[in-house]
Amino acid sequence: MRRGSRLALVVLGLGLSAGLTGILAAQESLLPPGFDERPAPRPRPTATPRATPAPRPGATPAARPVAPAPRAAASTAPARVAPVASAAPLPEDTGVTANTAAPVAAAADPIDAIDPAVIDQLVQSAAPRFDIPLAARRSLDRVGFLAEADGGLPFASTHYLSGDYVAALLNGMQGPLVSRWGHILLRRVLVSRLDTPVGMNGADWAALRAGLLLRMGEADAARALVQEVDSGFYTRQLEDAAMVSYLSAADPAGLCPIDALTAATHPGWDWDLSRSICLAFNGTEGSPALAQLDRALKRGTTPKVDTLLAQKFAGSANTTHRAVQIEWGDVDGLTPWRTGLAFATGTEPPDVLRRKDWPAYALLATRAPMLGLASRAAAADQVAASGVLSSAAMIDLYAEIAALQEPDGTWGPIAAQLRDAYVAGATSDRLSAIKALWGDTSDPVRQLSRQVLTAYAAARIEPATALSSDAPLLLASMLNAGLDRNAVRWAPFVAVGSQAWGIIAVASPAKLAPVGTDALTAFKSGDTSDGGLRSGLLLAGLMGLGRVDGQTAQGFAGKIGFDPGRRSRWSQAIDDAAQSNNPALVALLAGYGMQGAGWNRMTPMHLYHITNALRQVGLEAEARMIAAEAVART
Repeated sequence: MRRGSRLALVVLGLGLSAGLTGILAAQESLLPPGFDERPAPRPRPTATPRATPAPRPGATPAARPVAPAPRAAASTAPARVAPVASAAPLPEDTGVTANTAAPVAAAADPIDAIDPAVIDQLVQSAAPRFDIPLAARRSLDRVGFLAEADGGLPFASTHYLSGDYVAALLNGMQGPLVSRWGHILLRRVLVSRLDTPVGMNGADWAALRAGLLLRMGEADAARALVQEVDSGFYTRQLEDAAMVSYLSAADPAGLCPIDALTAATHPGWDWDLSRSICLAFNGTEGSPALAQLDRALKRGTTPKVDTLLAQKFAGSANTTHRAVQIEWGDVDGLTPWRTGLAFATGTEPPDVLRRKDWPAYALLATRAPMLGLASRAAAADQVAASGVLSSAAMIDLYAEIAALQEPDGTWGPIAAQLRDAYVAGATSDRLSAIKALWGDTSDPVRQLSRQVLTAYAAARIEPATALSSDAPLLLASMLNAGLDRNAVRWAPFVAVGSQAWGIIAVASPAKLAPVGTDALTAFKSGDTSDGGLRSGLLLAGLMGLGRVDGQTAQGFAGKIGFDPGRRSRWSQAIDDAAQSNNPALVALLAGYGMQGAGWNRMTPMHLYHITNALRQVGLEAEARMIAAEAVART
């Protein structure tokens, strides 16, 4: 038993003993007179008392033992011990032989023998940091929520990795990825249940991954990941990641378990406001939380709009139902706090603020169920291109719009077009609806998002030579959902050396035919990309997937100025990870190499090493989709 626990039991025992004595002394009998009268006990023989022998001259009787005061490990203040009278012999000149000890001072309360500061420190050290039993606590040796049996990557992939190396790798990924499938792969590895790297705290391992997920716009995945760590294990780094994760997911109340444990003293105005919010939701009578927020508003040390949003959300848990008017006039930009609290209260920031940083706002708005369908559809047109939304999720969203009795004037007709794209009777009508949904190339992000929306509709179009001009976009659309077997059906109907042929050559689950120099030369002649980038990416994908012989590859590489032998520290790292059969590390390094705002930022050398490494560690399907995406989008 811990020293603090023993002290608590001693104190409790003394208190109960004293209280029980007082109760018994004051208790009166409830029985009728005479019932509680007992016969007087018989007299017992009286023993002749023995006199206590006088101490011998020069001898000192042993002092009464005194229990030492408990020591606090973290305290340097000496414990105060109550003085105890010594049983020393009386002076000889009294002429009296003492048979009793000298009067002893009344026994002191054991609590008085301990420094109050020590007691406070012991109580503080004994305070629990967990709100779950010991047997139910989860280990930090392995963190993540997607098990290998459910599609996650092998947990031992990061067992022997250096924590410093992994931290530098994850912190180095700041921008978006050029590949939608690269985004999907990176999300998969970040949420997988993986061993904690060597020399790293498991809570910080979760924090690093959650931070990258937030930069990718994956708020729901980030929140689920930080929830995999018990609140009592949280570090400052994980607390900061949790703050942004819960706010981005419009769930500020989710911070309350952390606020009550490890983050109870975390500095910062956002944590102060969060603790006030949690006070409102803990069932406390009255309105102490609103009073705290009122004082924060008067002090003015926190941006006014942030305090008002906190008041509005905290008020939803109070019976007073105070009306709070959010003032956006002086706000110059949105933050996760402002966006998350606004969503949590069922409101939306003004359009001028939403459009100021539309891509970042759309990532949060598209998955906020408390927003209207029109707002979520507008956001989906932005974020589906990045990989945050799947084709099935997009279809579900527009199905809800179509089911409304009075669909929105903008998004209702689009939902009707989507229905025609799937179920119109004639192939020409379905294709016309699909192309109408795609729109023109003036907004490439929207066009790609709409291709995600129409993936399954494109797969329903019967291949035909007459439709070969539409084949590249149809193939790109269906491959956004990974429908590679539907794409292969187009192989007999497209010309060898065309863009559609190149997409199928790398996307097919199996090699269709040997790729020769003539086919590559024909592909290069129709390449309209800047600097022939599409041809270089096609060759890199074919080489990485092992679908072109070495002599043909070397000859064509010389024509387009691609040097497959060029090396860098990154290429050496991803090749070494593939040689050691480490899929998680390969996926992380692949994500690191795909950072950029568009495929024009990708080089054939990077794509070659990415596809080659992914194929070696058993991720060939992802390698094929990334290569097909490169050929289709350049």
